[in-house]
Amino acid sequence: MNNDFIYHVEGNFNPDSRVWVYQSNRLFTLSESLEIEDILNDFTGQWKSHGIPVKGAGYLFFGQFLVLLADESATGVSGCSTDSSVRMVKDIETRFGVNLFERTNLAFIIGNKVQLLPMNQLEYAIQHHFIDGNTLYFNNLVQTKQELEQNWIIPVKNSWLAKKLLINN
Repeated sequence: MNNDFIYHVEGNFNPDSRVWVYQSNRLFTLSESLEIEDILNDFTGQWKSHGIPVKGAGYLFFGQFLVLLADESATGVSGCSTDSSVRMVKDIETRFGVNLFERTNLAFIIGNKVQLLPMNQLEYAIQHHFIDGNTLYFNNLVQTKQELEQNWIIPVKNSWLAKKLLINN
């Protein structure tokens, strides 16, 4: 699995650009992915905040993660413009029969694939060595472009999960 997604992120966005990550409960098919990329491009191409265009971009990474960026150094993102992005994501949910707001499924790279694990099964997965401190974890709590590039895909031992589960390796 190639996780060099960074090369696909717009380089001309401020490192402090806001980021929203939405994780699907399943992998999108190729045709769904192409359609979603069109939806994201259409949305970000007309995204406005108080009538002013938002410098935004939308991506579908690994066939499972919708990522929206808004460069607030160009135009601030208001509550209404954030609401419009949430409506767009909810429309994708409805259209493709997925859940993009479920926060209790954690995503890891296991066996060179994205694998989802319900949070309530995390301790079991660690105890049975399915996951360890070096397992790559998708930290969907990132909030800026810089955090996305540096801290989105990180070893479990470098995430909030390490403290929760006392992972040392």
